[in-house]
Amino acid sequence: MTRLSQQEEKELIDLIKVWIKAHGYTQKDLANELNIKSSRTSEITKKIKEFYKKGGIFNIAKNLIRIEQNWLNNIQPNAQKGNEINPYNQLDIDSLVNQIKKDSSE
Repeated sequence: MTRLSQQEEKELIDLIKVWIKAHGYTQKDLANELNIKSSRTSEITKKIKEFYKKGGIFNIAKNLIRIEQNWLNNIQPNAQKGNEINPYNQLDIDSLVNQIKKDSSE
């Protein structure tokens, strides 16, 4: 696989940060799911690059979907606030990629 460009890497990390917050979790929670010791952005980025090397963007998405499914199957931290429906329940890659392209073209 080719490497992620710096722009792609930045956009992917920004997307992941928004995605984490949409579910009411933190980088520490993500680090636990990724089985890494540090929750620093640089360590998360390193793990995402490993996923990319092993199978491209599809492998990154597959692993993030697995994590999201784990989170959705557990009681979420923000789920106790009521029966609100979170619009980010499902990781919709196409919509997110389109939004990233739109945002980066502005």
